Amino acid sequence: MTSATDPLPHPPASTDRPRPTATPTPAPPSTPTAPPPDKAPRWSLPAFLAILVLAAVLYGWNLSGSGLNSFYSAAVLSGTQSWKAWFFGSLDAGNFLTVDKPPFALMVMGLSCRVFGFGTWQMMLPLILTALGTIWILHSSVKRVWGHGAAAVAALVLALTPITVAINRDNNPDTLLVFLMVGGAALALRAVHNGRLLPLLGSAACFGLAFNTKMLQGYIALPAVFVVYLYAAKPRLVKRLVNLAAAAVVLAVSSFWWAAAVSLVPADERPYIGGSTDGTAWNLITGYNGLGRVLGGEGNGGGGGGGGGGFSGTAGIGRMFNDTLGGQISWLIPFAAVALVGGLVLCGRAPRTDLTRAALVMWGGWTALHYLTFAMAEGTMHPYYTTALAPGIAALCGGGGLMLLRAFRADRRWVWVLPLALAVTAGWAIVLLRRASGWNPWLWPAVGVVMALAITGLFVFRSGNRARLLAASVAAAVVASVAGPAAYAWSVPSGSAAGAMSGTNPTAGPTTGSGGFGGGAGGGGGRGGFPGTGGEQAGQDAQAGGQADGGRPGGTPPGAATDDAATDDAATAPGGTAPESGTAPGGTATGGGPGGAAMGGGGGMGGGGASTELLSYLKKNQDGAKWLLAVSSSQSAAQLILSSGEPVISMWGWSGSDNAMTLARLKELVKNGELHYIQLGGGGMGGGSTATSEVTEWVQKNGTAVKESDYSTSSSTTSDSTSTSTSTSASTSTSTSESTVYRLDASDVT
Repeated sequence: MTSATDPLPHPPASTDRPRPTATPTPAPPSTPTAPPPDKAPRWSLPAFLAILVLAAVLYGWNLSGSGLNSFYSAAVLSGTQSWKAWFFGSLDAGNFLTVDKPPFALMVMGLSCRVFGFGTWQMMLPLILTALGTIWILHSSVKRVWGHGAAAVAALVLALTPITVAINRDNNPDTLLVFLMVGGAALALRAVHNGRLLPLLGSAACFGLAFNTKMLQGYIALPAVFVVYLYAAKPRLVKRLVNLAAAAVVLAVSSFWWAAAVSLVPADERPYIGGSTDGTAWNLITGYNGLGRVLGGEGNGGGGGGGGGGFSGTAGIGRMFNDTLGGQISWLIPFAAVALVGGLVLCGRAPRTDLTRAALVMWGGWTALHYLTFAMAEGTMHPYYTTALAPGIAALCGGGGLMLLRAFRADRRWVWVLPLALAVTAGWAIVLLRRASGWNPWLWPAVGVVMALAITGLFVFRSGNRARLLAASVAAAVVASVAGPAAYAWSVPSGSAAGAMSGTNPTAGPTTGSGGFGGGAGGGGGRGGFPGTGGEQAGQDAQAGGQADGGRPGGTPPGAATDDAATDDAATAPGGTAPESGTAPGGTATGGGPGGAAMGGGGGMGGGGASTELLSYLKKNQDGAKWLLAVSSSQSAAQLILSSGEPVISMWGWSGSDNAMTLARLKELVKNGELHYIQLGGGGMGGGSTATSEVTEWVQKNGTAVKESDYSTSSSTTSDSTSTSTSTSASTSTSTSESTVYRLDASDVT
């Protein structure tokens, strides 16, 4: 009987064979550490370096022309202007409101921009480095268990996953999140292998920092880590439990240090925590960034057809394969599933501490937990969340695929499994490629032909001394498997797909189907538009596009809305060249704000629109105020912050549901001379709550409208003037910029 993980005998000098983990006879206690590791084959390091270079090109090529998320860009800029804003993750340097995420990713980008200056490359450099680090960690972890060939395949699959390429070119926190989670999983496997406590504590710290990057999403893979260590680690059961308890302490400290620190600061001395309903970090953890993501509500919309359905299609077990997500992540999911099941069967009755089985359970659990969470999530579900699936899929394809190959060669009972898995992979790739009608129509026939030849070669060269021909057949199968994802991935840096990548909802490849707002590169239902029904970063596409002359986030991005109401209510917001080293930029850009019909509620306050002339007027007449302007939404405030370099208040957060501004708070700011200007865009504000109505009525009653003639050299209303949102409440204001910006002074507060 041959080893379960290496059924085909190999000569002792083999350069690509992992240490067997199961033998026909009981192994002596020293066996797991006795054999020295095989010497790396000559091709291993060059192949890995080539994959890293390929990944660096995909993640960094033409980066200055990509649109970044202005929401996070503005927060990073604010963090370079104020250490307090850097710590809290404030949207504005005046620290009125934070973004709706914990600040760890912003801290990393902010430190880079403090050292190198604020700009696209300065902001993205640490994220690109962590993306490459994720590939390196996964490669090392897979190599330790399955060898160099499996590690190379895993690294290549991860590097070419389309949605991973898209998100790694963006300043959303998911790139850092995946890096920390993969690091945590790899350290946990190291702890399982060597029985030491330190790697386990390091794993807990990584997952805790992942929590401080994107809260509950950083914990999705934790059950797999717990099960694998508890069952497969070398120490005795009592010792394993003690070690897990110590790791739990480290996890708690590394997870909740920021929330605890925020709680120790009095509410009137800290910014309102965006995304929460009461201004606390704990509410953000348990609500908007907690179970609200899975169950809906808490600012996440309701049901799969609500907040989540607009981005990734209706919730359900097949969601990863729909028109929106299929081309982003699903290419190799069928193969990974077969490899996982087959690998576990091949492990047979391996010892409890068998590292191969532990790795299969770790990466298989990772994949299953993420798949089920994303597939069934009823709350906000952006396509780019699925990048967290990629490491698990990649590890299973590399390690499990190698096990299937060895079983294919050594055991007639397994001769059909690998070819069938490859055939299914090619068939699904053809389905996905044909969904994009007219996009590289030659590719799907090529995939089918190459895979057919590869499978034929596997059978022809399965036995006998024809290893090189068999290796060529395996290589052809790998090429056919990754050709589709590679084409989707390359469309992002090359711009070969329709439309430009959105920083708010990045995806790769062409637009396919009409099942969501993030399933393609542009056009209807592509990345450019978003529903205004709440949820994370809903509303208009308020991205910050980099400029070719320096790659500064905050250029002149488009802001088209997808639904009629949002289109009618789109506002013009400045987004010219972002400030660098404190220089105030110029130029305009379009950015819509939530409100009115776009928010699905009655009334809306200012979409955040302002021309460069109005910005100049506001700065000239700021009169020492801390904030340049107050607007209703975070996307509008972000564009204004990037354009002016000055703090701007977002009164109602991203989705318009934050209770950050009250009438009493507004009066206090005006009375203290900290705020003079407020932008109204109709008769109401935000989601039409009592507080928003009170603020709107008071501003209209006591404020002085700024006339266009006060700041504009043109008497006509052009696209630079402010658009307004639909209002269902009575109002005396008009829909032009003459009545949307109001001046308030201390004397107006009675």
